[in-house]
Amino acid sequence: MDAPPLFDLDTGPRRVSLVKLSGEIARSLAGIGRVAVEGEVVRPSRHPGGTYFTLRDRASQLSVRCPAAKLARCRVVAGERVVVTGTVAWVNERGQLQLVADEVSPVGEGAIAALLEEVRGRLVADGLLDRPRRRIPLLPAVIGVVCGSEAAVRADIESVVAARFPGYPVVFAETNVSGPGAADSIVRALEALDARPEVEVVILARGGGDAAQLLPFSDEVLCRAVADARTPVVSAVGHEGDRPLCDLVADLRCGTPSLAASAVVPSKVELEAGLATLLTEAAALVERRVEAADERLARVDTGVALTAGLRTAHQRHERAGSRLALVHPARRVAHAAERLAAARRHLDALSPVRVLERGYAVVRDADGRVVRAAEAVVVGAPLDVQLAAGRLAARVEEVTP
Repeated sequence: MDAPPLFDLDTGPRRVSLVKLSGEIARSLAGIGRVAVEGEVVRPSRHPGGTYFTLRDRASQLSVRCPAAKLARCRVVAGERVVVTGTVAWVNERGQLQLVADEVSPVGEGAIAALLEEVRGRLVADGLLDRPRRRIPLLPAVIGVVCGSEAAVRADIESVVAARFPGYPVVFAETNVSGPGAADSIVRALEALDARPEVEVVILARGGGDAAQLLPFSDEVLCRAVADARTPVVSAVGHEGDRPLCDLVADLRCGTPSLAASAVVPSKVELEAGLATLLTEAAALVERRVEAADERLARVDTGVALTAGLRTAHQRHERAGSRLALVHPARRVAHAAERLAAARRHLDALSPVRVLERGYAVVRDADGRVVRAAEAVVVGAPLDVQLAAGRLAARVEEVTP
């Protein structure tokens, strides 16, 4: 709803508070929307909240603020001519208009070259230009294409698809690819395609243009999005001589969108020819193996083979019978009985009774201890003598050591 006029010819000036007046100014400025303004950078200064400078033209000037979150897209150099993209705001505390920038782009080849060199230096420092490249799939399930809404680039890619593999699945994400805000639009389109699991390769495509028109494809945020993508990215921006920075970060660089489509879209004719070759080779291999088997079979004498087989069977039967005899229960019992008898004979040989039967005796003193030495007893001491058959009671008459 439009604000009431500040001055009415019939009723005179309308009394309003300063706060209300500031609010009405802010609301009226909101209707201006997003703008892109060209001018010269004057008195730039860096603060914690961002960068401030004055944008000046021949007869006008305007205060500009680049918020800290937008500094990656705001290169500010005193005396340089730039295009500032943003929205006009009213600063109540200072009572002035301010252009809040989303993006500051240089104007002129020299300034653009300086900007590209600064961005390239940061990408090199972070290792994005030397990172390992992702492999472009030979037969991607779906191909994603980020391109502008102009008919030429899409038509070029579609004609290549029709020639190489008619009907091959390709998804187009059309967006703004030049001018203010284009870099953000390209990043959003790339991220949308990268989030789709069926998309296995993405082409960034744009026709030719001057350095300013291709500047969004050298945007630092876009280059980092290309490096961080899950999906391999092919850069096909401009003509053969154009080299935006996304070419240096992408997994594959092609001079034109048509060349990119040729590199990514498989050739149906070549695939079918390769498949036919493989089938022919496989059939020939099988045929050679069958022929070799027939030749070996023809050389075999069936009578000799049967005789040899029967002899082998008899030999195996005999070996099996021998092994079975070794483990037969009767055989095992007999073997155990033999071992038991041998153990009994060994125990009998060690028995003290057998020792006594050979004429030896066991002599014990009155306490029942075995006497092993003469000096262990004294004259007159009683002794118990055990023989093989019976015992004797004796007394010591004499001790001879």
